Amino acid sequence: MASTLEKFIHSLDLRALPRVLQIQSGIYCQGSVYEMFGNECSLSTGEVIKVIGFKINKLIASICENNEVSQFSDKVELPLNFPGLYKIMADKTPYASIEEIARKVSIGPTRFGHPCFYSAKDIKLANLIIKHDEQITFNSVEEVHGTMVVNCVVVRNNQSHSFTLPLSQEGEFYECEDDQIYTLKEIAEWKIPKCRNRIVKLSNTLHMWDTPNPLPENFDGCLILMPVYEVQAVMKSRKDIVHILSDLDVEVKDITDCYDISSFLQPLSLEDIFERTSKEFPMVAEIMEGPSGSQKPYNLLSTGKEIVIYKKYQAARVLASEMRSDPSKRHYLIPMSYKGKFKRRPREFPTAYDLEIARSEKEHLHVVATKAFTSPHKELFSVSVGDQFLVQQCQTSEVLYEGRKKLIDVLACEQILSDSYKKVLLPMYMEGGFVEVIHDKKQYHLSEICKEFHLPFNVKVSVRDLSIEKDVLAAAPGLQFEEEITDSYLLISSARSPVESWEIPVYRLNMLVHLLSKDVQTVVPPVTRTTVEEVSEEEYYMLRRYENLTLHPPPRPPKKPT
Repeated sequence: MASTLEKFIHSLDLRALPRVLQIQSGIYCQGSVYEMFGNECSLSTGEVIKVIGFKINKLIASICENNEVSQFSDKVELPLNFPGLYKIMADKTPYASIEEIARKVSIGPTRFGHPCFYSAKDIKLANLIIKHDEQITFNSVEEVHGTMVVNCVVVRNNQSHSFTLPLSQEGEFYECEDDQIYTLKEIAEWKIPKCRNRIVKLSNTLHMWDTPNPLPENFDGCLILMPVYEVQAVMKSRKDIVHILSDLDVEVKDITDCYDISSFLQPLSLEDIFERTSKEFPMVAEIMEGPSGSQKPYNLLSTGKEIVIYKKYQAARVLASEMRSDPSKRHYLIPMSYKGKFKRRPREFPTAYDLEIARSEKEHLHVVATKAFTSPHKELFSVSVGDQFLVQQCQTSEVLYEGRKKLIDVLACEQILSDSYKKVLLPMYMEGGFVEVIHDKKQYHLSEICKEFHLPFNVKVSVRDLSIEKDVLAAAPGLQFEEEITDSYLLISSARSPVESWEIPVYRLNMLVHLLSKDVQTVVPPVTRTTVEEVSEEEYYMLRRYENLTLHPPPRPPKKPT
């Protein structure tokens, strides 16, 4: 039965991909040519295509009032890279079954694919009762003993309880409130259910938009987002990926069940390659859709090029940001193989607690006060602007508070006087301001800094990396090393001229390849070139939020006694 392309997408379960479609009728006449995002593609009536995926291409936004489109609002088109961070408003419309949730909501192994719902009524399981209004986290969908189920978790008293819910489970399920913030791209990829719109509230504007802002000036309200999808498909006559917008007036018919789907090329994402076993490497692949970007190696990964993928692995990077306050601040991921050298730059500390975190056994931390502080206790020191201190250690001290003696955390320091030192105690809750005084003139490699000092750490490039054609770090006025992260990479080289190899990130590079049945000429990869990866502001926020979830944050600074 034929249907419009838009209806086909809304009815399609992502788990049913790929699907083979035959073009029935529409704007594409026999032999017509349509230019789709730079891909010149002939889609004649009767043409057969394999749909390998679809994603939201753009969003149609309307200003929202009382969960409805404002009568005074014009519809505006927002690209997925439109700046800002947004808070998702919980959908008030219930889902009638677990099957409906699994079909319409993105559930998967990534950090975004764990939606939360609650049931309007108690759910009785074999060994657990899920109470109504209790938050249920949906982690994955799988088949267990012939039955499709969702793996779920509830948390009670800091203890996780795992269980499964069959897709056949009926009820009244509502989306939970989400206190996380997202970019528009993250919302489009993970947080807009099929056949539903999404209401979001602008939480934070990241930077200025280069073109005229389609939203009202100083807008901080809610938007209703309506998605327009883009179908990714493979054609027999081409080796690249074609893209078709869902709102095109095309009728299609699903002929998957009576067609040999293996006769098409099999596109693989970098995530698909990374999931293969280590024994399958190295392998030769042809690029079906290359990444955008002018920096190496992305400008070498064009459609049609053949590459060798030698291995997959986890590698350490240091996340760094330029030390500047304007919106054009840039962010980088620096590999440990970076051969340049750094000199230290002064750090700034807003509280005495930050001094305690930053101090090391290797050297005394020398700081100058930039803000005055008057101590409420005579046992503790009052700070004036310009006072200099050597930070010693954290300890406890007895102070008199409302006629009673009380123990509080303090920071023992030595105040530097003109010809002597004076031992003083600063309350750990002190909100002041300090700037580091640098005596160390040594030049450090990146690995030395990570080993010897606590991050964040301020530096400037003193000797650039000569192995890099253009060392972008050398031009920065100063850099703050914020944290060390571990990320997933593939090591690749050109198949025709493998004179050097490159590390490419698995989760930040949109690229599709298909494997070739060719032997790898040399199993040993050529010399690996160092690449400093510049990350966008959205990617930077994502890295800061998610890459180090396994690390426990430091305890909050102690509060001022009340």
